[in-house]
Formats: sequence, C-alpha cells, structure tokens
Amino acid sequence: MSWWIVILCMVFSLILVEKKVRKRRRNFPPGPRGLPIIGNLHQLGPQPHLSLSTLSKKYGPIMYLKLGSAPMVVASSRETVKELLKTHDLDCCSRPVLTYSSRFTYDNKDLVFSPYNDYWRDLRKMSVVELYSSKRVQSFRHIRQEEVASFVGFLNQSGLSKTPVNFNRELMRLSGSVICRVGFGMNLRGSNLEDKYEEVVFRAMEVVGSFPAADFFPYFGWIIDRFTGLHAKCEKVFRELDDFYEEAINLHLGRENKDGQEDIIDLLLKMEREQVGFGEFTLTRDHIKAILVNILLAGIDTSAQTVTWAMTHLIRNPRVMEKVQAEIRERVTDKDNITEEDMEHLDYLKSVIKETLRMSPVVPLLIAREAMRDMKINGYEIPKKTRIQINARAVHHDPDVWKDPDNFIPERFMDNNVDYKGQNFELIPFGGGRRMCPGLGLGMALVQLSLMNLLYRFDWKLPDGMKMEDVDLEESFGIVISKKVPLQLVPVLTQWS
Repeated sequence: MSWWIVILCMVFSLILVEKKVRKRRRNFPPGPRGLPIIGNLHQLGPQPHLSLSTLSKKYGPIMYLKLGSAPMVVASSRETVKELLKTHDLDCCSRPVLTYSSRFTYDNKDLVFSPYNDYWRDLRKMSVVELYSSKRVQSFRHIRQEEVASFVGFLNQSGLSKTPVNFNRELMRLSGSVICRVGFGMNLRGSNLEDKYEEVVFRAMEVVGSFPAADFFPYFGWIIDRFTGLHAKCEKVFRELDDFYEEAINLHLGRENKDGQEDIIDLLLKMEREQVGFGEFTLTRDHIKAILVNILLAGIDTSAQTVTWAMTHLIRNPRVMEKVQAEIRERVTDKDNITEEDMEHLDYLKSVIKETLRMSPVVPLLIAREAMRDMKINGYEIPKKTRIQINARAVHHDPDVWKDPDNFIPERFMDNNVDYKGQNFELIPFGGGRRMCPGLGLGMALVQLSLMNLLYRFDWKLPDGMKMEDVDLEESFGIVISKKVPLQLVPVLTQWS
C-alpha cells in the first residue's frame, strides 16, 4: 500500500513540475523575481506608483508581476498604453472584482468599478447623456459661480487678516460644496457630513486605493485585513457615506421640485419610479447610491487636488505665476464677473493646467483593468484574467517623450494639440478608451473657474519664515494623490480683489 502512495506522490509531483515548466515557457513580459506566497507585493512600497516607475526603468515599458495569487501587468510607456487603450481596448476594458471597492459601490453597481457587461454599457450610455453631458454641465454653471464667489469672499477676509490659507482643506470644502449642490441638491453645511467629509473622503480614497490582502490571498487574506484594521476602517467609512446618501435621498423624497431644476438625485429617483432598466437589472436604491459614490468621491477629491497641485507648482515657479497672472488680467473681459467663457482666451492658463496634470496626475495609477481574453502586447502574452495596471505617472515623466520631464514647463503645451481627453496617450490623467472618466467636463469646469479667480483676484505669498524651497512635492498615497504637507499660502489683496 505504501508503494502506491509513493507512486501517486511522484506522479503528482511530476504534474506540478510539468505545469510550472509549461508556464515558464509562456512568453510573459519581463519582471522582477518574486518571493514565495507573496510574489512581488513587498516591492510596491508605500508609494506604489513610484516603486513601479523605478522597476519599469529596469524591466521595460511592459512588466509582469505576481501580487500574491494575482498576476498583474504594468504598462509605463506611451506606445504600450496606446496598444492597451486603443488597439486592445475591447479586450481589456473590464474590471477585476476587488474587495473594498465592491463594498463601497454596493457590489459594483457603479460606473467606475463595474465589470464590462450589459449593465455597464447601459449605465455608461445613460451617464454620458443625462449626467455628464455638456448641457448638464452648463446647467450647473450658476452653482459653480456662486460657490467660487463665496470662496473668494473667504479669501478676501484671509487677505485682510493676512492669515495663511490651507489649500488642501479649503479647496476640498469648495469642491464638496459644489458637488453636494450639483449631485445631491443640498448644502454640505448642515448635513451629517459637514464636519467630517474631508476626512471621510480621504479615508475612502485611501481604502479604495490600498492593496488589501483579501484581493491577493483569497482564502486567508480577509484575516490579515481584520488584523491590520483595514476591514474595520472600510466598514466605518462605508456606514458614514451610506448615512449621507440616505439623508440626501430622503430629503428629495420629502419635497417637491417646484423650480424645475433637476439635480442628479432627482433624475435617478425619477428613473427608479419609471423602472428604467440597465441590461438585466432594474434601477434600485443600491444602484442609485452606487452612482452617487462616483459623483461624491471622484468629484470632490480630483478637482480639489488638481487646483492644489496647480497652485503648488505655481508658487514654486514665480516666472510661470507672473506670466499666467498677466495673461488672465489682460484678457478677462468683465473684471467684476469672471465666467467660464473667459477660459477660451487663456491659452497659457490652459497650458498650466495641462502641465499640472502631467507633473502631478491626481490618479497616478489608473484604476486597474482586467484582460477579458488572452491577448498579446508588444509580442508578450497576457493571459485572460490578468490585472492590467497603467502607470500614468511613469508615462507623464518618460524622458523619451518629454524633455526635462521633472521640471514644470507649461510652454511645452503651447502651439501643439496634445490634450488630456484620451486621444494623446502621452497625457492620460483621466484614462482613455471605453473606461475614460465620464465626469471630465464636470470636474474641469470647476478647476478652470477656480484657478481663474485665484490668479486674477489675488497675488500669493508664503507664510512668514517660509521659503520657496520649503514647498515640497511629497505625496500622500491613495487612489487620488494629495499633497502630504498641506499647501499654505497668504492671499495678497490687489485692485481686483
């Protein structure tokens, strides 16, 4: 009997060896050797986008890693990204099912994290037409103008008292106020998120952008996440956000929309009443909340951080600051009422924004895709179910594409057609292909209006005792990158304030 056990063990061992050899013969992209069980997880570090950029310099623009049991391919060059987002977009436009993003989005019922299926296609079509269309973005113009005017009033008071402004905090408040009125038809002030929304949004982005053990060790990773406290953090943030969605929805259910101005919850509740379907699904309350997740989290954080990074780079580059302020002050037509139409005449400010998005993309690692079928990229095999990670930060700092990539030079965008709308693969802050961010227009409208007012109405100086070189570019990692040390600037009142 014991001989049979020995023979079975030998056969089993040979099968495993043969399987490993066969796998080894497959032409996977190059990549660093991993450790048993954890693979390459230990090489990600506290700033994964920077660690992956460093590894890609050694292993090339397409790189294979194993994160626990999950295979992942990282793309870090314009050409490779173009292959993925254009040539093979339909082959890899799904999403991997991830533990905590699934929880926040009510089992992936949102637009960002939903796998590619009939529901996602119908939701995308509805979102583009109803929620994020140019007409819808323009309909909320008065809200942006009112909230920015209120923010300017706050800056005037800070200027009079010569009090430094915490840009990280105050721009989150501005963005939060706009998004809550646009999406939820309610003021952030007085809601149950008023005193803690900045912390809640930050912690939500931190959890969603993390690398939880549950995603890489399916059988026991959840134990690790409970031990580290990540699971408890997720549940706490989820409950706080869910309470806010309930508050906003109940507010709409208890009122009549007399002025005819529909916000996004009005529209979604109407679709719920009319039993609008998405593929095999009918819109439910959880679907509504999942859609609101994208509006609240993505809408608040990305706009606020983009303006913060723009002001960070400008204060570190006085030449650029002086040039962009001169352009705005010369070309703005109505000095008392800056409007979004003024942006049409501000070519250098447009370049400043593009350069900010290149230097400091607020989502440096685009949300992971998943290969829907076997495919080949640059001659390498990418098996079905492989996670595909696009490192936008590495692409934006590629010295083969950008001259002096680590320097802030807006002039590089003057007199060329490179834009951030998904057609130029050397500049992909909002992704590209089918999974490109649909809320681009809504977010950038606030970014542009905010910067026009900040740069037209005020001069800016550092707090007493602080030098320009003290303003660093250190990042706090999450799915959205914020400045680790808050930007503090003092507004100086001018004749236009």
